[in-house]
Amino acid sequence: MKLTLKIWRQAGPEAKGKMVTYPLDGVDGDMSFLEMMDILNEELVNKGEEPVEFDHDCREGICGSCNMMINGQPHGPQKLTTTCQLHMRKFNDGDTITIEPWRAAAFPVIKDLIVDRSSFDRIQQAGAYVSVNTSGNTQDANSIPVEKEKADEAFHSATCIGCGACVAACKNASAMLFTSAKVSQYALLPQGEVEATKRVQDMVRQMDIEGFGNCTNTGACMIECPKGIKLENIARMNREYLKAETLS
Repeated sequence: MKLTLKIWRQAGPEAKGKMVTYPLDGVDGDMSFLEMMDILNEELVNKGEEPVEFDHDCREGICGSCNMMINGQPHGPQKLTTTCQLHMRKFNDGDTITIEPWRAAAFPVIKDLIVDRSSFDRIQQAGAYVSVNTSGNTQDANSIPVEKEKADEAFHSATCIGCGACVAACKNASAMLFTSAKVSQYALLPQGEVEATKRVQDMVRQMDIEGFGNCTNTGACMIECPKGIKLENIARMNREYLKAETLS
């Protein structure tokens, strides 16, 4: 395939960015999107130009690093798929592809397509943990009965990879889906009851401090989430927060 790539280039956090157009030929449909970017960067390096900076790690759809806005969609056109697992067969010969970083005040651009998502780390550090002994003389996992429905729901919430697609898709740049998934994975289990009140209050407070917007129940976050995290998590977090505020 022969493609035209329009890519956001920005030298640094304080630099003024712009869209730059690159023609690219010889793209195979079996390539992943990141492999296509690798080929572009190889061509740029061979011509003495600076390669496009983009974030990646596992390239297996697990780590959440490969955050790109592709033709206006987080991670591109294929549902339930991260950028690294998106293959070029989803595009056609002659296509023009626009590639941008996540757009949110809480995700400042570091360079080109790389954004700083450490705000997510700080939200988790505020309360996404349990005080139950997890090393040394630990209890057997089956010694605490957990309803299968709740266990499955907690596991599904825990599959959130923190990529930030929910924030990028939201017109308000809200992090409610991410934060609620992290709250839910503990709120649904007895091990998470010890810090339940403090956890939801601290994590919501930190989310607001980071500058994320409010949720207005549009649902774009769930649609664009590569792991299919459900909106029910937001409702659960709201209930947990109201309960915590009542008890405190």
